[in-house]
Amino acid sequence: MTRTEKYQNEFVQFRNELRSFIYRMVNHRQETEDIAQDTYIRAFKNLSSFQERSSFKSWVFSIATNLIKDSFRASRKWGENWQDLGKEFNLENEQILQDKVSISRTSEQGKFVIREHISFCFTCITKTLPLTHQICLLLKEVYSFKVHEIMLITGLTEGRVKHAIADARRDMSRIFERRCSLINKKGICHQCTELNGIFNPEQDACIETNRIRMVKEAGRANYNELLKLRLQLIKSIDPLNSEGTNLHNYIMENCPDWAEHQISRQSRN
Repeated sequence: MTRTEKYQNEFVQFRNELRSFIYRMVNHRQETEDIAQDTYIRAFKNLSSFQERSSFKSWVFSIATNLIKDSFRASRKWGENWQDLGKEFNLENEQILQDKVSISRTSEQGKFVIREHISFCFTCITKTLPLTHQICLLLKEVYSFKVHEIMLITGLTEGRVKHAIADARRDMSRIFERRCSLINKKGICHQCTELNGIFNPEQDACIETNRIRMVKEAGRANYNELLKLRLQLIKSIDPLNSEGTNLHNYIMENCPDWAEHQISRQSRN
């Protein structure tokens, strides 16, 4: 087996993780495929420069991360209320609801499942963080890279990587504490149960949410522990290959434009 063949086989083993990581950063399916393909081409075009001082996986993720940093969609920071603004825009546009219903009824991956919506929500919330914080948090907590590997992938010092992860965890805990009605009765976001009622009315939302350990622990766990449980759930879901991939992808790709439309409209009023 040649060196190229060896690493091509290794690439196949983590290809889905790579695509998942890229998607969570750019929130757009076609751009994910473009970056993943470009990453593969660059990796094997420059394979001779890989000196095996890190794992091949870390080296490839570093190539993808540099491409991600050049992406407009990845660097586009979301507002903490963009989901709410997107919801407002949806309520005023019947065609959008019809599009969602069509996806849910006709697509093999158009089902609404609350645990997958929690994963989708997590991705939306990470988009409110600085880009470096997003990258470090996902690499560490979702894709299980060690700090020294993240240093190689990002080119950051150990101190900056650790601070980025700690700051990201703190901000995520704060936002979920304030927003998520699944873990806080005072949370302002009820999208999980609302969307469940629209797209999956035969499923009892209370039964579904009670199956989620995060919800069961909400009364006795602190928010750092709840974030850890949420991260465990996120790690178990492939956003590009799940029951509701197409429905959530439609929402994810359009949410920024919906939110910015509402912001522009409110500024004119």
